[in-house]
Amino acid sequence: MFKKLCLTSVAVMALASPSVNAAEAGGVKEIIDIPFSFDGPLGTYDKASLQRGLQVYRQVCAACHSMRLVSYRNLEALGYSEDQIKSISAEYTMIDGPNDEGEMFERPGRPSDRFKSPFLNEKAAASANGGALPPDLSLITKARHGGADYIYSLLTGYADPPAGKEVPEGKHYNKAMDGNVIAMAAPLSEGAITYEDGTPQTVEQYSKDVSHFLTWAAEPEMEHRKQMGVKVVLFLLAFAGIMYAVKRQIWKNIH
Repeated sequence: MFKKLCLTSVAVMALASPSVNAAEAGGVKEIIDIPFSFDGPLGTYDKASLQRGLQVYRQVCAACHSMRLVSYRNLEALGYSEDQIKSISAEYTMIDGPNDEGEMFERPGRPSDRFKSPFLNEKAAASANGGALPPDLSLITKARHGGADYIYSLLTGYADPPAGKEVPEGKHYNKAMDGNVIAMAAPLSEGAITYEDGTPQTVEQYSKDVSHFLTWAAEPEMEHRKQMGVKVVLFLLAFAGIMYAVKRQIWKNIH
């Protein structure tokens, strides 16, 4: 009996301690649920938002974060023409080779190239960021619970720490992070990126657009998957109706 009581007490303490510690540390994550055009079974991507999100990534996020699984030619899905894609990819210098002399060389980017990474390798990336390796963003909305909502909440979650909350030197307070502490400084600021279509140039809008773009990067086939799902459901409903009619016909004279 004594052993059972001890084991029960230990189990209760183990379950309770994480919540107590999180509350004491002020480390509760705040994830904001915001509406996106791709939400729901019939949701689709907003190409205007995707293009703005690409702009935010290229002008801000690409300084530290790679997208190794996305090619420039994939931008056709965002509404860019072949010439526009060639122009975008040519803005980057790629290291290729070896050539006939066995040496590496530089060349302009091509549509078939993957997005250029800001660093040559992971060690260089970590060294340039105080030992913290910036994650690749190709699948980030799949890798983080909350997806686009998490990315939006993270980018808009920077704030002054509450009274009693100590943030280590070189770190920053963020309401969407575990423990509310993040190594990355706030990357976005009001008016930092110019939208030519007249969309508001706010941190919230930048965050929503780049979250939209990163969701597309992680699941470019989403619209096709949803369309196929609707077709399958309609087929199954029609098939069920036919089977019910056949059943009624077969059993109509049997009592």
